[in-house]
Amino acid sequence: MGSSEDDETLESHGTDIGKRTSSLTRVREWVLVEGDRLFVATLVSVAVFVLFLLLNEVGIIAFTNDDSITRLAGGMIAGTFSLVTLVVSINQLILSQEFASAGDARDQLAGVMEFRSNVADAANVPASPASPSRLLELLVESTRSRARGLADATADYDDANAEQLIDEYSNRIEESADRVDETLERTKFGSFQAVSAAISYDAAWQLYVAKNIRERYENSLPDEAVAELDELIETLELFNTTREHFKTTYLQKELTRFSQLTIYCGVPAILSAMLIGFVYADLTGPTVSAVALPYVVSALIAIVVSPLALLTAFILRTATVTRRTASIGPMLPQKDPEAGPFGVTDSSGSDAPSGSVAETD
Repeated sequence: MGSSEDDETLESHGTDIGKRTSSLTRVREWVLVEGDRLFVATLVSVAVFVLFLLLNEVGIIAFTNDDSITRLAGGMIAGTFSLVTLVVSINQLILSQEFASAGDARDQLAGVMEFRSNVADAANVPASPASPSRLLELLVESTRSRARGLADATADYDDANAEQLIDEYSNRIEESADRVDETLERTKFGSFQAVSAAISYDAAWQLYVAKNIRERYENSLPDEAVAELDELIETLELFNTTREHFKTTYLQKELTRFSQLTIYCGVPAILSAMLIGFVYADLTGPTVSAVALPYVVSALIAIVVSPLALLTAFILRTATVTRRTASIGPMLPQKDPEAGPFGVTDSSGSDAPSGSVAETD
């Protein structure tokens, strides 16, 4: 197996928010996941304000028809009420997940303490850190150390193809770990960057490859390499569990914050929709001059759509995070069926789900 083939077959097909390939990709990632959600929502409202002014300038729309504007205002009031009611229902659903009896709370605490003990044992430290970002760093560093130990243990392996595969695999793990470390060093848990670091570390793909290497070469690898591989698999499984916990905690906090901001914006939005109707309530026409009328109405409409802008901004991020972490462990829906360093065949060479693991050409 040549190096070029290793580069292709070991290419991750999982989540990797850290990579950037073009300016368009960077902009898309900023809009979808990285940008502050309140700022993104503000940009949407400003874009609505500018859009209505431009449409008025080119003559596509006008603000002079009293009847149509008042009907529009009535529809916006009803729509805003419905959106705020929906958000309150979502908030109640989130709160319901926080209610637990004494027995359930005790079981949850016992599970957390057992998990933290497992992390400490896997990383060979007296106790796991209390800070979530430090816990991530510990697991990533432990993964890097296990990968480096695996490569060293197979340095003199008599199978050149397997040695090159393991060495390339270890290098990929170290590269991913370095990217996560860079992110965690300049952020703290509570900002999305820390959660993004956990998501972008492609532990699922690494776990998939590690398990296949173990099954394929277990009988021929040195005992030290098998031990390092087992510890690497255990650490990656712990990382997957940690990532799911952090993702769930983040989504709960994010949706709660979205609910609060929607309530804050809901009242001004409803009042703005009412003001649009009052502006056109005079029998002689709008109470604002014809010159200022487009700016006033466009600004009020921008305020009215602010709850919808918040919904757009927050759903874009939460949906993207959920889609990129749709599977747990080595189940990779993003991956092509024929891609990867391993394929599953039976002894006759035909595809069979229960066969042995074989390396693809």
